[in-house]
Parts: sequence; structure tokens; C-alpha cells
Amino acid sequence: MTSDQLISIEKKITIRQIERSDFDHIIELQNMCFPNMKPWKLAQLESHVRNFPEGQLCVEFDGQIIGSCSSLLVNFDDYMEQHTYSEITDNGYIRNHNPRGESLYGMEVMVHPEYRRMKIGRRMYEARKKLAEHLNLRSILVGGRIPGYHKYSEKMTPKEYAEEVLQQNIYDSVLTFQMMNGFTLKRMITNYLSDDQDSMNYATLLEWNNIEYKPAFSKTHYKLSFPVRICVVQYMMKKIDSFEEFATQCEHYVDVASDYKSDFAVFPENLTMQLLSFLDERSPSLSVRKLSTYTKDYIELFTELAVKYNVNIIGGSHFVEQHNRMYNVATLFRRDGTIAQQFKLHISPNERRWWGLNGGNGLAVFETDCGKISIQPGSDIEYPEISRIVAEEGAQIIFVPFCAEDRQTFLRIKTCSQARAIENQVFIVTSGTVGNLTHVDNVDIQYAQSGIYTPSDFSFPRDGIAAECTENTETVIMAELDLETLHRYRKSKDVLTFRDRRTDIYSLQVRT
Repeated sequence: MTSDQLISIEKKITIRQIERSDFDHIIELQNMCFPNMKPWKLAQLESHVRNFPEGQLCVEFDGQIIGSCSSLLVNFDDYMEQHTYSEITDNGYIRNHNPRGESLYGMEVMVHPEYRRMKIGRRMYEARKKLAEHLNLRSILVGGRIPGYHKYSEKMTPKEYAEEVLQQNIYDSVLTFQMMNGFTLKRMITNYLSDDQDSMNYATLLEWNNIEYKPAFSKTHYKLSFPVRICVVQYMMKKIDSFEEFATQCEHYVDVASDYKSDFAVFPENLTMQLLSFLDERSPSLSVRKLSTYTKDYIELFTELAVKYNVNIIGGSHFVEQHNRMYNVATLFRRDGTIAQQFKLHISPNERRWWGLNGGNGLAVFETDCGKISIQPGSDIEYPEISRIVAEEGAQIIFVPFCAEDRQTFLRIKTCSQARAIENQVFIVTSGTVGNLTHVDNVDIQYAQSGIYTPSDFSFPRDGIAAECTENTETVIMAELDLETLHRYRKSKDVLTFRDRRTDIYSLQVRT
């Protein structure tokens, strides 16, 4: 038999991450597997792959999806032992997915009825175990249905039924399968899944322990607190005579941030516009192109400072030329020497008219050693959809380097920043420029009152302000933000503006 003939009869089975193009097939499969239960909504599936793509798996056989499983990461101590399915899965949206969670929680496993003798379920459970080992998780937890219990409910309690299944005196399609895959019974759960009539709304809490788990004592595993110290630089724009003078000023502030053991030093938008005070070019459009020639120097300077002083730096923003187009780019300089960039998305008419700037086309959430962050230069914070998207992707701190010429412009930045902190239950950090560049068009006057803003509730400062600069003064402010407090507040307090959105009647769709 030739290789072509082999290929013609070959049927490949693969396990891969679920993609958006699979959603309709997943819903169709769910309707076949659980005809008496409500299937996933498209918005829920979208939230799954956005919040935890690694935990959403499917089995593809000969081009057809024949199985899938969904999961999220949790710290189980955050939940009551008698939790419900809706509570631990955030009503199926997993916006409560905790990237620092120590356990993988399995939401669902389903296999096409015609392929249930091919060990598809076992393959998915093995894939979950490999994921737990790869992520160094303590365990896998499952709230398991007991679909055979309704046949025995008049004869025995759920606990007695489970014990009979474990003794292999009764076969239960779910519990027997999980037992055979190495899971142990921890306890029974009541009122777990409201539309699971076969299980009489009962479930088992099962656990598989990862014997490869290596406990790590680090900031990302704190239980009581996860402090992140922020140093905001309210930067004075004044005439300088060289790049070396600019570098000296920036290093001074990074040194200050390091002296106070800050995790982040934050500089304002258009920081490098100060270089125009010694560049001999009065035409605004030509001056910014000349400014872009300092991109390499700017990158090297802040990369060196971040590593030297052991501080993550939000390096304000700098004008960059790419493919003969000008962009305003904010850069994250991590203290491990790595770099990430966020192009400003929304360009004001002034920026377009004076400097010919173009808006970027990508929105990112950045991993740091202090959790996930986002950067929204200047007016980007005035568009609420952006903050909602990055919050749904796990960002807990949004940095807003800005440059405002008057009080009205500044107040738009401040007011919108505080609104975004309340709407999305995140921390917002703003950093602005002050002073004057008398010979630089459109940067000749500055107005700023930089600040560190929090949600507005009992867990945070009374006015939702962790720290705030004196207006129009060259200075720094510092504050320590507790990400663990924010994490717990998002799930358990009275005012839950992020979790309680009516996604049943409205949602935000991201175009990719």
C-alpha cells in the first residue's frame, strides 16, 4: 500500500484548544450530550477562550469535533464548601478565573454519543492532568454529577449512593468514570446544578492531586495580601541641551522609586517630547520624525534603568515611525529586561493635525511579576470599552500616562480614570507632565495632577484615591496597592459592578 493510499484512509484524532470558529459545533455537541440542560451561550464561550484559553479543549476526529472540556483556575478556599455550579463558574462566564489559582476546576466534559467507546473522555482527563502538571497546580477539582441517582433516590441518600458506586456495586456513568481516572471523593454537594434532574440537584466534589506539585513561596502565592508599590512621576517639561541631560533626569526618578522599593515607576505620555527643546526643527511634523530617530536610545536607556534599579518602568510614551507612519507608543520595561509595547489607539484631532499621528490597531494585556496590567496612553482611558476588555482579560492595574495642556483636558482624564476604576473594579494609575516647553509647538503648556485611583467601597480609601500629586508641581507620589484585596473584593462585596453586568441583555464583542 502506497503512502498516498495510507493517507486516504488515515483518520487523525487530536486534542487542541477550542477556537472561536468551533463555537457553533460546541453548542451542537452540548445539545446532543445534555438535551435537558441549557447549552452554552456564545458570550459564555467567548469569555472562556478570552479568560483561560489553555483550559478550553476539544477532541477532533477526522475533521469533526467529538468531545470537549472546559475549566478555570481557582483557589478553592475562596469558595464555600457547599458552592453551586453558578457560583464557582461565574454563571458560566468564568470571569472569576484566577490566574494565581492553585487548582484547576473542571466545569464540563462531553463526548459525542456515537464515539463513547473510544476513550475520548479519558484522553481529555489526561490532557487536563498534563495541563495541571505544566502549570504546577496543586490539584484538579470537579463538581461531578451523579446522573444515576434518580433511580435510587427513594432507597438511599446521595452519600449512600456514592459509596455504593465507589464499591462498584452500582455503575454511574459520571462518578464511575471519574473514579477510574484517579479522582477521590471529598464530599457531597447539595443544590449544585439547578437543571440536573437526573442527579436530583446533588453532586460530588472530587479531587485529583498532582504529585508533581512544587509549592513556591513567592509574591504570586500570598494568601493574605499581594502588595504592589507604585511610584508615579509627575514630570517637569523644561528646556534641556542633550539626550544625556534627559537620561540623567529620568534616572534620578527611577533611583527614587528603587530607594522606596517600588514595583513600578510610572512616567507620563509624550515624555521624550522634551528632546525637541534642543532639536533644531520648528515644523511639528518634521520635528516628530526627527524625534523618532532617538527610539533606540530611549529603549536602551529605560531597559538599562529597569534592570539596574530592579523596577518595572512604564516609560511614558515616545513617537515611533513604522512603515512611513508615525505612532504614539507606550512601553513597558520589565525589570527582567524584557519589553512590551502598547500603541495609542485613539488619536485626537490635535495630534493628527500637528504631528500626523496614526492610531494603533492592537490592544494587549501584559504579564508582569506583579500580575496582569494594561497601558492606556492619554485619551484612550476616555473610551470605556477598552478598560472593560482588558479587565475581562485579567488586568488589575491600568496605567494611564497622559499629557494635558489645560485643566479641562486633565479633568476628562481624571474623571474617566475614576469611572473606569469603579466600573471594572481595578486600580488606575495616571502620570502627567507639568511645566513648559516654550519653543515646542503644541507642548508649550502643561497641566497635571497625577493620581492613583481605586474602586469606591469600604475596602479602599474613602474617596477612591490612594494618592494624588499637588497640581502642576514636579514631584512623585507613592502608594501600595493590594491585589489580593482587589481580588476578594471583586467576588464577595456588596457592590459588584464588574461581575453583575446584565450580560444576558448586552455584551461587548471583541473583533480579532
